[in-house]
Amino acid sequence: MQLRNPMRGSLAAASAAILLAALGGCDHHDDCCYYTYPVNGSGGPILSQLSTTTTIGSTTDAVGQGLNPYGLAIAQTSSGLLEQGDLIVCNFNDAANVQGTGTTLVALHPNQNASPILVANSAELLGCSAVAALPDGNIVAAASQANALQLVSPSGAISTPYSAYTFDNPWGVTYADAPNGPALYVSNSTKGTIDRISLSTGSDSPTGFTEIVTGFSASGVPGSVLAPSGLTYDDSIDTLYVVDTTTNSIVALSNVSGIGQDGVTVTVSGTNDSFSGASASSAKVIASGSPLNGPISAALLPSGNLIVGNTLDPNGTNLLLEVSPTQGVLATRNVDTGNSGAIFGIAIGYDNYGNPVIFFNDDNTNSVVALSANGP
Repeated sequence: MQLRNPMRGSLAAASAAILLAALGGCDHHDDCCYYTYPVNGSGGPILSQLSTTTTIGSTTDAVGQGLNPYGLAIAQTSSGLLEQGDLIVCNFNDAANVQGTGTTLVALHPNQNASPILVANSAELLGCSAVAALPDGNIVAAASQANALQLVSPSGAISTPYSAYTFDNPWGVTYADAPNGPALYVSNSTKGTIDRISLSTGSDSPTGFTEIVTGFSASGVPGSVLAPSGLTYDDSIDTLYVVDTTTNSIVALSNVSGIGQDGVTVTVSGTNDSFSGASASSAKVIASGSPLNGPISAALLPSGNLIVGNTLDPNGTNLLLEVSPTQGVLATRNVDTGNSGAIFGIAIGYDNYGNPVIFFNDDNTNSVVALSANGP
């Protein structure tokens, strides 16, 4: 999940102003609420310009003690246990670090040395792999090993408004304020499908369920899942980006709110994805192959570029990559010199000057880290 450039939509402008206020706000005049990209007026990929690395805090709370943070999102409003701009994290592992047995959802204020706030701890969140923050303050959690999509209130209450629908170990989730009305997009790790859950305007209640994509490769067990993930929605062009871990590629689904039942069928041949079906023209591979290596997470920059995180690397690095929808991979950045495969969950925020802050979960340290120009 990410907040958008104020110049790319009115709802995005409101969201960006909210996060700026949460991170320190506009001190003297309203102009600073408007994002200036790239940093300091210079050109080039943003990964080449963010020089400050800050550990926000541990994602392991004292009670639930969950490890292996996967899902990451940014709270859109203050309510319950959450404040606007808080970083929302779900843990995939339990205190014993057993893969797929985590049950905790925590929040951290986006400043250095923040302490985790336990929002929820329940078997209903078993193996939580992704979260989406909704405009009303609620959180949607993809509980992959509970095989459910859960709605968590800002106070930690869990409800199941989507239980009428059949999932196949939901792996990724994102919220879309789409032209055809709000929706959730969900990927499934055992069938390789993408679902759209249409929502009623002004609420989180579902009004319909459509399986829009089939055929992505999906395999593995907790700790080694290869499946479509990193769902990221660009509301300015109604495009959903999907990270295909198996083929080391990024797929763009344009006009996604209009894709119907089984509108796109993916055929995987080796390391290549091809597309058929009534909406095949909506699907396009925008980047594939090295340096993408086991990509699993993504977030959207105000420029429209993606920040993508690798989880596999033969050189033992933990790369973030900046990917342009039209030019492919523009830049890479190693953000952890420890064991490879540590980067899960990415979200984009802003500092007090309107410059982007890349937040990411680091599983080597069980923490959220910020990459920025001026500090978070």
